[in-house]
Amino acid sequence: MHKGFLKAGDLPTLFAAFLYFDFSFMVWVILGPLGVAVGRDLHLAPADKGLMVATPVLAGALLRVVLGILVDRFRPKRVGIAAQIIVILGMLAAWTIGIHNFGTTLLLGCVLGLAGASFAVALPLASSWYPPEHQGTALGIAGAGNSGTVLAALFAPGLALAFGWQNVIGLATIPLFVTLCVFILMAKDNPRTPAPKTLADYARILRIPDAWWFMFFYSVTFGGFVGLAASLTIYFNDQYGLTPVVAGYCTAGVVFVGSLVRPLGGAVADRVGGVRTLTVLYTVAAAAFATIASGLSTIFLALPVFVLGMLCLGMGNGAVFQLVPQRFRNEIGVMTGVIGMTGGIGGFYLASSLGFSKQYTGGYGLGFLVFAMLAAAALVGITVVRGRWRTTWSQLYGSARV
Repeated sequence: MHKGFLKAGDLPTLFAAFLYFDFSFMVWVILGPLGVAVGRDLHLAPADKGLMVATPVLAGALLRVVLGILVDRFRPKRVGIAAQIIVILGMLAAWTIGIHNFGTTLLLGCVLGLAGASFAVALPLASSWYPPEHQGTALGIAGAGNSGTVLAALFAPGLALAFGWQNVIGLATIPLFVTLCVFILMAKDNPRTPAPKTLADYARILRIPDAWWFMFFYSVTFGGFVGLAASLTIYFNDQYGLTPVVAGYCTAGVVFVGSLVRPLGGAVADRVGGVRTLTVLYTVAAAAFATIASGLSTIFLALPVFVLGMLCLGMGNGAVFQLVPQRFRNEIGVMTGVIGMTGGIGGFYLASSLGFSKQYTGGYGLGFLVFAMLAAAALVGITVVRGRWRTTWSQLYGSARV
């Protein structure tokens, strides 16, 4: 890490933001790795399991905008503490009272959605301390907290086998409480912050066509990432007969790749251009998920294709956000909120559609095929706008790698 970066901002706050993001993301998707046990004990249909794991994703998407507005007005640290306390109390209530039917899983999912909205707290908190030349590094470190999805897949199924899945909900509050203490002690709000954004700012952004393109592109890349993180343990168990623990390990491996390569996607986009990078990534992703939809016969054939598809989605997340500041450099805060929201909505679609596909067609192929078609549509979209972006952005915003 460059010495200039170490002296540029506030490292304790950056660490606290990363930790907060990491464990919040862990509990955000925890119903996915627990989904096999929950579905068995509560006798859930495939569509119900799909909605169960998709509900936290959708709630997190919508609550990102709410927390973003609150952060503008009450500062990130205060909002982060309040949100974490609500999540901990909600999970403890679910553990104490018990989860006895499909409806209560959805209520828990709404609480977990608040953890998923931590994106709107951690990133502004971290980035506020760093000058423009170090923003990419700071946001990359804080954003690496999406690796918390790996922790859920890696540990939740084994803990459920040892202690019961309902007790895992209670156990998960322990790292959340430790993180809350660290966050209270180490995180600091920057006293120099921009003026709060208004609802009119959001409305004004939504009148710009390029904003909708970015929202769509991110709904495919991040939506695919989080949708698969929430769904693959159930899929691997049902499709290939893996035990929940082994299915969780396979899911952790796939999700780890997607988490790891996000900074790489941004770096590649810096060198060759975000449009060119996304063109390749959407092409490969569409082919990968169309191949999965065809029905690969063994886990040994499927796993490399899932890794390839997730690699493209993870890199795509970084490539999208290489382009966004070039077009919306003065509105990046608002754009981060609305793009993050649509990314979560994309994840809700993928996770729920796989469950409905299984219930009404007998297999998951249709759900993956439609997602492959969405990736292909994103490829068409990036091809449509590339000419206009390359000719107009340099005139309006100066030189850039588009």
